[in-house]
Amino acid sequence: MLRVTDQTMSMAAQRALAARQARLATAQEVATSGERITRPSDDPTGTGEAMRVRAEIAAQNQYKRNIDDGTGWLNTLDAALDGATGLLRQARDTVIQGANGTLNQTARDALATVIDGVRKDLLSAANTRYLGRSVFAGTSDAEAAFTDGTPPTFNGSGGSVSRRIGPTDSVSVDADGQAAFGSGATSVFSLLDDIAADLRAGVDPAPRLAALDSAMTTVVATRADVGTRLGVLTRASAANTTAITALDAHRSAVEDVDLGKAVMDMQLQQTAYQAALAVTAKVLQPSLTEFLR
Repeated sequence: MLRVTDQTMSMAAQRALAARQARLATAQEVATSGERITRPSDDPTGTGEAMRVRAEIAAQNQYKRNIDDGTGWLNTLDAALDGATGLLRQARDTVIQGANGTLNQTARDALATVIDGVRKDLLSAANTRYLGRSVFAGTSDAEAAFTDGTPPTFNGSGGSVSRRIGPTDSVSVDADGQAAFGSGATSVFSLLDDIAADLRAGVDPAPRLAALDSAMTTVVATRADVGTRLGVLTRASAANTTAITALDAHRSAVEDVDLGKAVMDMQLQQTAYQAALAVTAKVLQPSLTEFLR
């Protein structure tokens, strides 16, 4: 026959109480942290899913940073090209004034000075930088896309700066300064030099209008292309925000707990533990002999 001693009963009761206490501690940890998974052993399958979702969230956050950076580049380009368009319109108006045959040479010289100012400002626009990089120089790290001279020198490269905005999508965020403003003797800067020279020499600058209009059309077309890419980034930003929100909701469903349920479970475990303590205290009352020991 198997004899159940008081010591055996005491050890069994202690194990049961320890198990109840462990369940209560777990319930308290879950309710306090708000996380259903505090260690991989809590839910191996859920842990794997949570890691996958977190990796996707990290990727989407990187795409968001790329989109924001690309938007900064393209907004800078748009502002520079907008300014360049305004300057070329000013140059065109000046050429039309210079074509007036009634002007004296002093007035023509004044108009030539205006053209010189337009050229200087246009060169500054073509050398616009964003975060230390020239937006018209491609992948070149040159200080300026154009070096002033007669004619100005283009320092950019043939490469393009792009940003990854999705798993398979990239967007170019710069513009080819050589394509927008020309290079060498065929650049818009050389054209403005020629217009200023005509005015100072008393020559009618009107024949230069066609070339000036062509240069303006090129700048406007470049700006339109920039606007198209800005639209792509705007749509990508909206899709990115939606994706991050959905992924975060999925992550929360996998990792987080229902707070009301967690608190209720903690209270139930606490009640069960207190009941176990009370029952054990009544069942395992010490005898007079054990008390005297």
